[in-house]
Amino acid sequence: MSGHFGEWMQGRMDPDGTLALVTMTCPLPPVEPSPGAGPLLPPERIAAFCAALGVADPRLDMAARMPMGGGTGASTAALLLIGRAAGVHDPARLATACIAAEGASDPLMLDCPDAVLWAPREGRILDRIAPPPRAEIVGGFQGPPLPTDPADIDFPDIADLHRLWATSGQLSLCAGIASESGRRTTAARGPEGDPTQTLAADLGALGWARAHTGSARALIYAPGAVPPGVEAALAEAGLTGIVRFQTGGAA
Repeated sequence: MSGHFGEWMQGRMDPDGTLALVTMTCPLPPVEPSPGAGPLLPPERIAAFCAALGVADPRLDMAARMPMGGGTGASTAALLLIGRAAGVHDPARLATACIAAEGASDPLMLDCPDAVLWAPREGRILDRIAPPPRAEIVGGFQGPPLPTDPADIDFPDIADLHRLWATSGQLSLCAGIASESGRRTTAARGPEGDPTQTLAADLGALGWARAHTGSARALIYAPGAVPPGVEAALAEAGLTGIVRFQTGGAA
């Protein structure tokens, strides 16, 4: 089960509007089946998810490969593994059940999660968009995990960034949109002293992205353009769990 690594953008569609995001897909699975490891999620959450699907709990043991609350879609991915183990594959049913269980969901049940503007507190597609161009990502986790609060919709307005995305088509422009979304969220919500923007400038990245709830941070490069020493520089700046992967492009 693949996940995501923060978002290209996340915020309200107008000052009083729906919370929306464009996910940054990540082929590295945040969770995986692990016999004997036990359930990864609280039993009441699993029970609510299975009840919403109308299935019995398949009692799937799992382990987290990335930190829960890190902004990698680990919780949604775990629920989807449970749903598919119970024989449910319909994206709409799975999204509805995720909302019933947790009040929030990443679009990982979709074939192309980064080709939609997603309403994470409603589990539905707001708009179908062009996926981002192929990019190479180097990232890690800044600070402690920050699990999503489904009642929290206090995010900056990104309606203008959504309009820009529809006309961008170039990685440099998409990276700029991601950087602006990250700047707005960090200015409004913190944390203070986040080094990601400075690291992106110092390390020659096209831009940067963040988990708008969660601790994942990402530097965005064109494929094959990551300079030597980026991983070491992120670790020296205090990021943990350093990863490198490609995202975007045609499905």
